[in-house]
Amino acid sequence: MPNKKKTKKEAAAQKKSNALLLPLYLFTIIFVFAPLVYMIILSFLQKAEIWGVKNVFTLENYRRILEPLYLGTFTESLKLAFLSTAAIILIGYPYGYFMARMSERWKKRMMMLLMIPFWTSALIRLNGWIIVFRSNGVLDKLLMGLHLTDKPLKLLYSYEAVLVGMIYALLPFMILSVYSSAEKMDWSLVEAARDLGAGRVKAFVSVTLKMTLPGLLSGVILTFIPSMGLFFIADLLGGNKVVLVGNVIQEQLTKGRNLPFAAALSVVLMVLTSLIIAFYRRVAHTKELEGMFV
Repeated sequence: MPNKKKTKKEAAAQKKSNALLLPLYLFTIIFVFAPLVYMIILSFLQKAEIWGVKNVFTLENYRRILEPLYLGTFTESLKLAFLSTAAIILIGYPYGYFMARMSERWKKRMMMLLMIPFWTSALIRLNGWIIVFRSNGVLDKLLMGLHLTDKPLKLLYSYEAVLVGMIYALLPFMILSVYSSAEKMDWSLVEAARDLGAGRVKAFVSVTLKMTLPGLLSGVILTFIPSMGLFFIADLLGGNKVVLVGNVIQEQLTKGRNLPFAAALSVVLMVLTSLIIAFYRRVAHTKELEGMFV
């Protein structure tokens, strides 16, 4: 009898749990799964002469992506994503690592410095960079005041300006990811490695880097994937000189009114980002298995 009562209670608890999860399932189906399916179907249809689509199956949208113009756009987006992610790692990893080693008082101060920019719109913050980079702007006056340059530099609407904008917008995600891993570290393991004769570099590579690798990989995902689609940064800081995949998708939706081709571009971009996430999960899983046997 007690077992039957227990089984009935477990069944009732399971039903209650399923009922609570139902809104989440409905939300996922309506707002995530259904739009993705619609976008994939739309990518195989033809554009109407004026507006809308024709219910005619075609592979022309994907064949068009293979043209040098659009392949070059994907290549440029990947290049910018790699460069910005590499720079973010070089800046964000040390920042997050040393922030985790600070006292609680200084941790709060550094965390506040990271959070303050999020209190304002990203567009407003990027307009601040326009003031810095424009001709005879803040940076030009500073460099000429230090006698490092004798004339204004053309920094705005350049590849370098877009790269700086990407780094500025995505750097906090890397810092917070590394900080969350480094804060949970058992620092006695580093001390033990030093006591056993390992130098600072060897102790860092063999202990610290391995233990903070999950945070580093999470930061890479949170910076690499958005950097391929943040077209508004390229619009504001790059003008028409830097064109990313996101810019092409926006142009097809607003000016070209080619919904199927925009959907095809979005599907290819989604596949690329999915492959990157799958690679990250594979690497992270491999590292977890290595940690179990080391």
